[in-house]
Amino acid sequence: MLDKETRQLINKARTLGSTGLSVFLEDDELLRICAVAAIDLDEQQLVNNIATSAELAKGYYGTSLEWFGQPVSPKVNFGETFLILKQAIEDFPTYFKVLCELHKRRLKFKLILKNQSIPEIEQIVPRCLLEFGLRPSETLASWLVWRKWLYDIDNRSAQETGYLFEPILAAAIGGVPFAAAKSPVKRTNNPQKGRQVDCLDGKLAYEFKMRVTIAASGQGRFQEELDFARDCYESGYTPILLVLDSTPSSRLENLIAEYSRYGGSAYIGNDAWNHINDRAGKVMGKFVQKYVRTPLQEVDSTYTSLQGISLVNLGTTIRVQIGDRSFDISRDLPSYKT
Repeated sequence: MLDKETRQLINKARTLGSTGLSVFLEDDELLRICAVAAIDLDEQQLVNNIATSAELAKGYYGTSLEWFGQPVSPKVNFGETFLILKQAIEDFPTYFKVLCELHKRRLKFKLILKNQSIPEIEQIVPRCLLEFGLRPSETLASWLVWRKWLYDIDNRSAQETGYLFEPILAAAIGGVPFAAAKSPVKRTNNPQKGRQVDCLDGKLAYEFKMRVTIAASGQGRFQEELDFARDCYESGYTPILLVLDSTPSSRLENLIAEYSRYGGSAYIGNDAWNHINDRAGKVMGKFVQKYVRTPLQEVDSTYTSLQGISLVNLGTTIRVQIGDRSFDISRDLPSYKT
């Protein structure tokens, strides 16, 4: 029987959101995620009744999202399977939890692609003045709509990626994130209010960032970021900055200086990845390398030139062709105004 702490971990791992584009992982999906995790951690024999190594020969990323929703034999009980894997594999619950986070965000982004509405021309038509007369009006109207739709999709992608990185990195380091309302780090200029913290590990307070650029945020928002180091120091914590992208900028230099001023440290680029790996241990270090760093490196290294793109509206689908390859995005909403 699962204890209360384990049930809470599983309930949180299987659920994302409660309204709108929410995701709930059924037991069969959780069992298949257990199988992926066990095979990743060299314990295939414990999940032969769920999946074969042949089914997962291409790993998680090479397996369709639909496969995870396929039924597993009713003889296989998720609770019993989870307990067996928890007892047999070091740090299995943490690995399982973050793999669920990754899977939920990928499922949600599929829903976003399926449901993100095509903008109404009325919302964006004033922008036509910058290009009116330079191309036919019918062409210009579609150009305005397509680029706004892609912009909206990219914004959602950036948001979901940010939500994904925090729990993965926090779990790898071995700490926990804190929302502002429950945070022990208080605002120096208003001690009644807490500061959201990406990860607390003992007396270390981490701030995670993909990158820091000059145009990353407005001055008010950037002052908030600078204040984090002071707020941690005044609350009795050591501020730690992790920036995964090493692209230099004056704001990044200012942040590093502020963290140093208040007794903290900053890890940038490879130093950040190495710090995460050092703190993660064998199991979570493997997860970060396999599911985060390797995919980022592969996509980055394969970008040698900008290939041509074509988007075709087929009504219930949008066909995207990049170079000589294409894929379809199924749509729940009409893809054009009728």
